[in-house]
Amino acid sequence: MSSKITTIGNVVNSPTRNRTQNGSVTNFRLAATERRFDSATQTWGDGPTFFVDVECWGELGGNVSHSISKGDPVVVVGAIRTHEWESDQGRRSRPQIRAEAVAPNLARGVAEFRRTQRPAAAASQEPHATEETPETESGEDFAGLAEGRDYELDTATLDSENADDLDSEPALV
Repeated sequence: MSSKITTIGNVVNSPTRNRTQNGSVTNFRLAATERRFDSATQTWGDGPTFFVDVECWGELGGNVSHSISKGDPVVVVGAIRTHEWESDQGRRSRPQIRAEAVAPNLARGVAEFRRTQRPAAAASQEPHATEETPETESGEDFAGLAEGRDYELDTATLDSENADDLDSEPALV
């Protein structure tokens, strides 16, 4: 049994990608330093640092190896466990996260997201959009919008039945 954890920190080393008999894995080390407010001095300071190894399997690992670098602020979500092994000094252990998601920490910067292309086999099983530009019932078109990026192009998601009971709200200044 494993416990879920969300950790916010900085990448300590450049992610490394390896192929194993179980698939491809990308590993990196994460340092998460607690920030504390000292009420006596009225200042913020660093608390202890938690170091953890992160492993990213499959497509996530490929995306991490192409997107994340040493020093990057990230958010990691996954299952935490204790990795144990035998060494010359005896039994050793350290924490490890098997990541489900890794993302840049947008509280510390900006990122530009780009979807990865799915393999041809998976793409052929999905329904294809028509070549025509979709239109709403009022005749508006969605020209210039990228499907799955700016808006959903499925007009069924637009709820025109309840549009009359929406009050216009003033813009926040």
